[in-house]
Amino acid sequence: MIQLVLTLFILFFCLLTLCIIWRNNSRKYISSGTVASAYDAWTQDKLLERLWGEHIHLGFYATGKQNIDFREAKVQFAHKLVNWSGLDKLPKGSRILDVGCGIGGSSRILAKYYGFNVTGITISPAQVKRARELTPSGLNCNFLVMDALDLKFEDGSFDAVWSVEAGAHMNDKNKFADEMLRTLRPGGYLAIADWNSRDLRAYPPTFFEKLVLKQLLEQWVHPNFISINEFSNILRVNKNSAGRVISENWNFYTNPSWYDSIIEGIRRPFVILSLGPLAIVKSIREIPTILLMNWSFKKGLMEFGVYKCRG
Repeated sequence: MIQLVLTLFILFFCLLTLCIIWRNNSRKYISSGTVASAYDAWTQDKLLERLWGEHIHLGFYATGKQNIDFREAKVQFAHKLVNWSGLDKLPKGSRILDVGCGIGGSSRILAKYYGFNVTGITISPAQVKRARELTPSGLNCNFLVMDALDLKFEDGSFDAVWSVEAGAHMNDKNKFADEMLRTLRPGGYLAIADWNSRDLRAYPPTFFEKLVLKQLLEQWVHPNFISINEFSNILRVNKNSAGRVISENWNFYTNPSWYDSIIEGIRRPFVILSLGPLAIVKSIREIPTILLMNWSFKKGLMEFGVYKCRG
């Protein structure tokens, strides 16, 4: 009964929000500047941070069910990716580049729990400002405004390169991979997690799926999606890669995040209300896209890819 009421509640606000969305400009990708502007806005209104905490990425649910706190699931995701990718084999003091660091949640985990010296980069000045504010003094984290497609670091500068849910915003996936691998030292570790589509060339989308993909692209400033296999091949043939790339689809472990990201607003209504009436409209606006993401990942139209390789 509770699930039915929740579903009806969500559907009602989805219809309301769709009317609002179609009356306003979408957040369509035009350039890296539109990505920066979108994340500046999301950071400055503090809605995502207040609702989801300092980790603006999906969580890890070992059983594939909503059996742990959403914020704790996000922390668990970072630890699972560290263990799966082999970063935990690196000694303390290792130099880590966090590409697309957001407000620094994962960077702080890498520094606090593993003793790494972390440099986080994001294209959003507002995110860098907030990441610095949230980072305690004495923690080895440094945050810089920088374009992931034009990293201002010398070749082989880092012992590991880490990137979570940033690649979908890159209009040139080859350049994205090249820049990360270029800055990785020989023998270093690369750990990536990202949103991917299924192979749309081998399995073309239906008319309805095309509409869904259009919404996912235009509401959250994504230029395009590619499949896990496509991005694995990009990494594999890169001149700075050792060639052995391992990838997996973590849909099972991450899918509960989508409903949880909506339920957080119900669990913490005063968080939204405290930010004013506009925050209510903003939070409602995101619900249709979140539900479409949930549907897309469950149906296999979208895939949550994780990748690891050595430099």
